[in-house]
Amino acid sequence: MKKKDDSPRFLSGPDHSGDRESTPRRANPADADLLDAYSQAVINVVDSVSPAVVSVSGERGGAGSGFLVTPEGYAITNSHVVGGRRRLFAETNDGDRVDAQVIGDDPSTDIALLKLASSELPYAELGESSASRVGQLVIAMGSPLGLHSTVSTGVISAVGRTLRGQDGHLIENIVQHTAPINPGNSGGPLVDSRGRVVGVNTAIIAMAQGLGFAVPSDTAQWVIAEILTHGRVRRRQLGVTAAAQRLPRAMVRQFDLLSDQVVEVVDVATGGVARQSGVRPGDLIVAINDRIIASVDDIHRLLAVVPQDVPLSLTLIRGDRKFDLAIAWKS
Repeated sequence: MKKKDDSPRFLSGPDHSGDRESTPRRANPADADLLDAYSQAVINVVDSVSPAVVSVSGERGGAGSGFLVTPEGYAITNSHVVGGRRRLFAETNDGDRVDAQVIGDDPSTDIALLKLASSELPYAELGESSASRVGQLVIAMGSPLGLHSTVSTGVISAVGRTLRGQDGHLIENIVQHTAPINPGNSGGPLVDSRGRVVGVNTAIIAMAQGLGFAVPSDTAQWVIAEILTHGRVRRRQLGVTAAAQRLPRAMVRQFDLLSDQVVEVVDVATGGVARQSGVRPGDLIVAINDRIIASVDDIHRLLAVVPQDVPLSLTLIRGDRKFDLAIAWKS
């Protein structure tokens, strides 16, 4: 069955529809002003930030984007763009190609820090991603598919998402947005309407349309501070192999638990803090510092957010008793 053709039809003969003269519809001046303001906001951001955006590549395979965060040549990109290589090349907005050394690489957050062999460079300002709101205008910048200095716009469509990093850890508070990104955008900045970087573009979902994800700028700032101060990102590790387990209702009632999900310790690494503190295979981890533990991801999440100087206490079930065990943490 043919579809009805709703396209405009033009007649070569006279118009017999009536004596009233038809006039072209004019745009609403208020709408035009809003569009002009939107366009000008994007233009201003591009003019301000694009000189700080770089294209990142290596001698073999893979390419991505990045952006300078200091005039001394420090730049942020994705860990998966670095790909384990220590030396890369960065092409600036002016077309200059300079050496770039990997200063630090954190696959757990997909963030890496580069140092370009140049100075007195334009740089972008890192904003506070925690202040981002759903519906907020954002601009993605980078080199998708090798097309340098490409700009796309959209809005923040969700906040607080999680993605799994290259090493299996969850990356928290991911920013989901609708600014179109493609392979090669990875490591480029996601910028707000005032030219502040609120995220580092990191991933797209295959076969999906209009879905992009960025590591929040707050996370990027923390990672970079750790790398510059300590040479690496410090994270606590218990030294256990564990798996989630669902408890029978009788056991939940017996120990007065708030959840029937716990994490069972399958193995304890020799020399790890868990073994030194007395954790044994078969122990069930119920909570850490009074926060319920229902999955291995919960353990990773807590170990990442609890400050290094705060003691850790595990609530365990062993046999027929529930007790708290202090972790003898090594600084």
